[in-house]
Amino acid sequence: MIRFTRDRYTWLAYLMLAYFAYMLTSVGTLMPFLRDELGLSYTIGALHMSALALGMVLTGLVGDQVAVVVGRGRVFWGGALGMAAGALGLLLGTSIAVTIPCALTIGVFGTLLVGSLQATLADHHGAQRTIAFTESNIAASILAAVAPLLIGILQHTSIGWRGALVAGMGLLLGLALVFGRTQVPAIRTTKSERASQRLPKRFWRYWFVIVLAVSVEWCLTFWGNDFLRKVVGLAPADAATLMGIYFGAIVLGRIAGSRLARHMSDVQLLWSVIGVTIAGFPLFWLGTLPVLNIAGLFLMGLGIANLFPLCLTIAVDASDGQTDAASSRAALASGTAILTLPLILGRVADSVGVRSAFVIVAVLLLTMVGTLWASGRAPKPVAAHL
Repeated sequence: MIRFTRDRYTWLAYLMLAYFAYMLTSVGTLMPFLRDELGLSYTIGALHMSALALGMVLTGLVGDQVAVVVGRGRVFWGGALGMAAGALGLLLGTSIAVTIPCALTIGVFGTLLVGSLQATLADHHGAQRTIAFTESNIAASILAAVAPLLIGILQHTSIGWRGALVAGMGLLLGLALVFGRTQVPAIRTTKSERASQRLPKRFWRYWFVIVLAVSVEWCLTFWGNDFLRKVVGLAPADAATLMGIYFGAIVLGRIAGSRLARHMSDVQLLWSVIGVTIAGFPLFWLGTLPVLNIAGLFLMGLGIANLFPLCLTIAVDASDGQTDAASSRAALASGTAILTLPLILGRVADSVGVRSAFVIVAVLLLTMVGTLWASGRAPKPVAAHL
């Protein structure tokens, strides 16, 4: 087996994805504090996350074309700087006329960054892109877990939540100082080749699977805490603490996935993590003892951890070498999922309760299985489990 090599660009991409995840998670975590300071309702506060997701959708439609015009390197670093500029606006903004457009800015430029990053990793590592995608998401999940912890700690000091955004900008500055001269891989296809190509139909089937996978992940991320409080009956502090098990499971799952990707095909590993997710869901959803609900949440975290990286790998493989277009449309899929499914689940929960609303997650998982099967991605007879 060919040895997987991590060069300077690989490490830059990993750390930059961690920066992206940190800043994105920080926006959601700081919203309660921003709402209190500006006197915003829940609905107006939620518009910030909607604006962020809308920015992801808009950039997902044209991000690959931007990369063609200005080059991957400028999109890569420009996206990172744009995220920092949006964060600075959130830090200094005193009204929603500033803060909501800044959230949109973070979504737009963050998606430019992550689209360029995923495309370059795919081209840079070729047939070993699955390992690169799963490993890069380990760093991202760790920094995503650090963001709420740091915001909570700083909020108890004179520094406040704004210090966490400053820390994110400091991380970007450090990356620029250490890796600023590192070459970002250029686009390989010619302009005429790109003009004559369209993403094949099979790519769009896997694009839909990405929407489903991200929807499952963000429904748990958005509403898992409420489920533990209102259905399981945990105290608010206990529910928030135990959600850490879910995020910890994601980190563990991605570490395991990066190792298993060396020995299993993408399809085998994807069906394995889907199986783990489905096995955990009934325990989380229908468990009658808190220990069962938490065990189910842990299993779901293990499985969900690698849904997006593996779906992305299979979608890129189906793009006929159009890695920039595939990565950009994958970001569109993520933004569409974040913008719609958690909101739908919340609306349903208002009508029938949180437990009944979580049937949506069951439907998403079953639809994912059906779509993959219909796309010719049926599981192989070889047994493979996390």
